[in-house]
Amino acid sequence: MCISVTNHREAEPIQILLVEDNPGDVRLVEEAFREAGVETTFHTAHDGDTALEFLRDQRAGVDATELSLVLLDLNLPRTSGFDVLEAIKTEPDVSAPPVLVLTSSEATEDIARSYELCANAYLTKPSDPDEFTEIGRAVEAFWFDEATLPPASA
Repeated sequence: MCISVTNHREAEPIQILLVEDNPGDVRLVEEAFREAGVETTFHTAHDGDTALEFLRDQRAGVDATELSLVLLDLNLPRTSGFDVLEAIKTEPDVSAPPVLVLTSSEATEDIARSYELCANAYLTKPSDPDEFTEIGRAVEAFWFDEATLPPASA
């Protein structure tokens, strides 16, 4: 089952779970959204295990954060991004809002597998740090201004 819901309300900052093990990329993503003028609160998980724990806590009501989006790297220590996608797709105690894969891989098989595991989009990290701002603007414009998503299930 692919889960695609959002709880974002206009007056609140966008809540994003950023699953990224590279501190430099974490900084670039956070700066990109800030430079794009997107009011965002990031919850950072540095590996797949931590991301799954966060998502399970949300599903169980332990964490009241209402995520709007997950940005997921594929190459993570411990539990990979593919394993996180698999858990979101198959485990009833794990759910997530739209999941955008944000990774350095341009491999066709990684792209195909991500979509098979219900990723909502696949974005390749830019090689130029200045191009991260464009990703922030594009994500905000599409996922929060243009896309209509189903309401969160009870």
